[in-house]
Amino acid sequence: MDYKQILHKKKVGIAGAGGLGSNCAIALARVGVGNLVIADFDYIEESNLNRQYFFIDQIGEEKVYALKNNILRVNNNCSVSAHFLRVDESNIVSLFSDCDVIVEAFDLSSAKVMIIETVMEKLPHIPIVSGSGMAGWGDNNSLKTQQYDKLFVCGDQQKEVSEHLPPLAPRVGVVANMQANQVLEILINNE
Repeated sequence: MDYKQILHKKKVGIAGAGGLGSNCAIALARVGVGNLVIADFDYIEESNLNRQYFFIDQIGEEKVYALKNNILRVNNNCSVSAHFLRVDESNIVSLFSDCDVIVEAFDLSSAKVMIIETVMEKLPHIPIVSGSGMAGWGDNNSLKTQQYDKLFVCGDQQKEVSEHLPPLAPRVGVVANMQANQVLEILINNE
Protein backbone atom coordinates (compact mmCIF):
# COMPACT_ATOMS: atom_id res chain seq x y z
CA MET A 1 0.00 0.00 0.00
CA ASP A 2 1.45 3.38 -0.91
CA TYR A 3 1.47 6.37 1.44
CA LYS A 4 -1.53 8.05 -0.27
CA GLN A 5 -3.78 5.07 0.45
CA ILE A 6 -2.58 4.97 4.06
CA LEU A 7 -3.08 8.70 4.65
CA HIS A 8 -6.52 8.83 3.04
CA LYS A 9 -7.82 6.47 5.78
CA LYS A 10 -6.33 8.43 8.69
CA LYS A 11 -7.85 11.04 11.01
CA VAL A 12 -5.83 13.83 12.63
CA GLY A 13 -7.10 16.15 15.35
CA ILE A 14 -5.82 19.72 15.45
CA ALA A 15 -6.39 21.76 18.59
CA GLY A 16 -5.98 25.37 17.51
CA ALA A 17 -6.35 27.01 14.10
CA GLY A 18 -3.80 29.81 14.34
CA GLY A 19 -0.22 29.90 13.09
CA LEU A 20 0.65 26.30 13.91
CA GLY A 21 -2.77 24.76 13.38
CA SER A 22 -3.71 26.43 10.12
CA ASN A 23 -0.35 25.77 8.44
CA CYS A 24 -0.12 22.20 9.75
CA ALA A 25 -3.68 21.45 8.58
CA ILE A 26 -2.96 22.77 5.08
CA ALA A 27 0.23 20.68 4.86
CA LEU A 28 -1.64 17.54 5.95
CA ALA A 29 -4.45 18.20 3.47
CA ARG A 30 -1.92 18.74 0.66
CA VAL A 31 -0.38 15.29 1.20
CA GLY A 32 -3.76 13.58 1.33
CA VAL A 33 -4.72 13.01 4.97
CA GLY A 34 -8.35 11.99 4.60
CA ASN A 35 -9.92 13.34 7.79
CA LEU A 36 -9.16 16.39 9.91
CA VAL A 37 -10.87 17.44 13.14
CA ILE A 38 -10.15 21.10 13.90
CA ALA A 39 -11.21 23.00 17.01
CA ASP A 40 -10.70 26.68 17.87
CA PHE A 41 -12.80 29.50 19.38
CA ASP A 42 -11.11 32.50 17.77
CA TYR A 43 -11.80 34.89 14.89
CA ILE A 44 -9.38 35.99 12.17
CA GLU A 45 -7.76 39.37 12.75
CA GLU A 46 -5.56 41.37 10.41
CA SER A 47 -2.61 40.79 12.76
CA ASN A 48 -2.93 37.02 12.16
CA LEU A 49 -2.09 37.32 8.48
CA ASN A 50 1.66 37.53 9.09
CA ARG A 51 1.79 33.82 9.99
CA GLN A 52 -1.60 32.11 9.63
CA TYR A 53 -3.10 30.44 6.54
CA PHE A 54 -5.89 32.97 6.04
CA PHE A 55 -6.60 35.79 3.61
CA ILE A 56 -7.57 39.47 3.86
CA ASP A 57 -11.16 38.79 2.79
CA GLN A 58 -11.53 36.31 5.69
CA ILE A 59 -10.85 38.87 8.45
CA GLY A 60 -13.65 38.66 11.02
CA GLU A 61 -14.57 35.04 10.22
CA GLU A 62 -14.34 32.16 12.68
CA LYS A 63 -10.94 30.55 12.12
CA VAL A 64 -12.19 26.95 12.01
CA TYR A 65 -14.75 27.60 9.28
CA ALA A 66 -12.41 29.74 7.19
CA LEU A 67 -9.70 27.09 7.56
CA LYS A 68 -12.14 24.37 6.51
CA ASN A 69 -12.90 26.35 3.35
CA ASN A 70 -9.20 26.87 2.65
CA ILE A 71 -8.46 23.17 3.15
CA LEU A 72 -11.24 22.18 0.75
CA ARG A 73 -9.78 24.54 -1.85
CA VAL A 74 -6.50 22.61 -1.54
CA ASN A 75 -7.97 19.10 -1.27
CA ASN A 76 -11.71 18.64 -1.74
CA ASN A 77 -11.35 14.94 -0.88
CA CYS A 78 -10.41 15.80 2.71
CA SER A 79 -13.23 15.47 5.23
CA VAL A 80 -13.00 18.38 7.69
CA SER A 81 -14.92 18.46 10.95
CA ALA A 82 -14.74 22.05 12.25
CA HIS A 83 -15.67 22.85 15.86
CA PHE A 84 -16.01 26.49 16.92
CA LEU A 85 -15.31 26.12 20.64
CA ARG A 86 -12.65 26.47 23.30
CA VAL A 87 -10.82 23.17 23.76
CA ASP A 88 -10.60 22.21 27.44
CA GLU A 89 -10.41 19.16 29.69
CA SER A 90 -14.16 18.57 29.37
CA ASN A 91 -14.26 18.13 25.57
CA ILE A 92 -10.86 16.76 24.49
CA VAL A 93 -11.99 13.13 24.64
CA SER A 94 -15.23 13.73 22.72
CA LEU A 95 -13.42 15.79 20.07
CA PHE A 96 -10.34 13.66 19.48
CA SER A 97 -10.85 10.10 20.80
CA ASP A 98 -11.14 8.56 17.33
CA CYS A 99 -8.11 10.39 15.90
CA ASP A 100 -4.90 8.59 14.99
CA VAL A 101 -2.76 11.58 16.07
CA ILE A 102 -3.50 14.88 17.83
CA VAL A 103 -1.70 18.12 17.01
CA GLU A 104 -1.39 20.68 19.80
CA ALA A 105 -1.40 24.14 18.21
CA PHE A 106 -2.16 26.57 21.04
CA ASP A 107 -0.56 29.94 21.79
CA LEU A 108 -0.60 29.86 25.59
CA SER A 109 1.80 27.58 27.44
CA SER A 110 -0.90 26.83 30.06
CA ALA A 111 -3.22 25.57 27.30
CA LYS A 112 -0.38 23.48 25.83
CA VAL A 113 0.21 21.84 29.21
CA MET A 114 -3.53 21.26 29.70
CA ILE A 115 -4.05 19.38 26.43
CA ILE A 116 -0.82 17.37 26.70
CA GLU A 117 -1.65 16.26 30.25
CA THR A 118 -5.27 15.48 29.37
CA VAL A 119 -4.36 13.45 26.28
CA MET A 120 -1.61 11.56 28.10
CA GLU A 121 -4.01 10.72 30.93
CA LYS A 122 -7.29 10.05 29.10
CA LEU A 123 -6.11 9.07 25.59
CA PRO A 124 -2.67 7.56 26.28
CA HIS A 125 -2.73 5.43 23.13
CA ILE A 126 -2.90 8.50 20.84
CA PRO A 127 0.36 10.28 19.98
CA ILE A 128 0.35 14.06 20.42
CA VAL A 129 2.57 16.42 18.42
CA SER A 130 3.23 19.77 20.09
CA GLY A 131 4.95 23.01 19.08
CA SER A 132 7.19 24.92 21.47
CA GLY A 133 9.74 27.64 20.82
CA MET A 134 9.08 29.22 17.44
CA ALA A 135 9.18 32.93 18.20
CA GLY A 136 11.34 35.39 16.31
CA TRP A 137 13.43 34.65 13.23
CA GLY A 138 16.59 32.90 12.09
CA ASP A 139 18.49 30.27 14.06
CA ASN A 140 17.19 27.45 11.86
CA ASN A 141 19.49 24.84 13.33
CA SER A 142 17.94 25.19 16.78
CA LEU A 143 14.62 23.75 15.53
CA LYS A 144 14.24 20.03 16.16
CA THR A 145 11.79 17.37 17.26
CA GLN A 146 12.16 15.61 20.60
CA GLN A 147 10.18 12.53 21.59
CA TYR A 148 8.96 11.75 25.10
CA ASP A 149 7.06 8.45 24.79
CA LYS A 150 3.89 9.38 22.79
CA LEU A 151 4.63 13.13 22.98
CA PHE A 152 6.61 14.78 20.17
CA VAL A 153 7.71 18.40 20.66
CA CYS A 154 8.72 20.45 17.59
CA GLY A 155 10.60 23.75 17.87
CA ASP A 156 13.55 24.97 19.90
CA GLN A 157 11.68 24.71 23.25
CA GLN A 158 13.32 28.02 24.21
CA LYS A 159 12.11 31.10 22.35
CA GLU A 160 8.77 32.21 23.71
CA VAL A 161 6.71 34.94 22.08
CA SER A 162 7.41 38.40 23.50
CA GLU A 163 7.46 42.01 22.37
CA HIS A 164 11.02 41.50 21.11
CA LEU A 165 10.40 38.02 19.65
CA PRO A 166 7.06 38.07 17.82
CA PRO A 167 5.59 35.03 16.08
CA LEU A 168 6.43 35.43 12.38
CA ALA A 169 5.60 33.35 9.32
CA PRO A 170 9.01 31.76 8.65
CA ARG A 171 9.69 30.13 12.05
CA VAL A 172 6.02 29.45 12.81
CA GLY A 173 5.62 27.89 9.36
CA VAL A 174 8.74 25.76 9.76
CA VAL A 175 7.53 24.42 13.11
CA ALA A 176 4.01 23.81 11.75
CA ASN A 177 5.50 21.85 8.86
CA MET A 178 7.75 19.96 11.28
CA GLN A 179 4.58 18.99 13.15
CA ALA A 180 2.93 17.86 9.89
CA ASN A 181 6.03 15.90 8.95
CA GLN A 182 6.06 14.20 12.37
CA VAL A 183 2.38 13.34 11.99
CA LEU A 184 3.15 11.72 8.62
CA GLU A 185 5.97 9.71 10.13
CA ILE A 186 3.68 8.43 12.87
CA LEU A 187 0.80 7.61 10.51
CA ILE A 188 2.89 5.88 7.85
CA ASN A 189 5.20 4.02 10.21
CA ASN A 190 2.32 2.79 12.36
CA GLU A 191 0.69 1.28 9.30
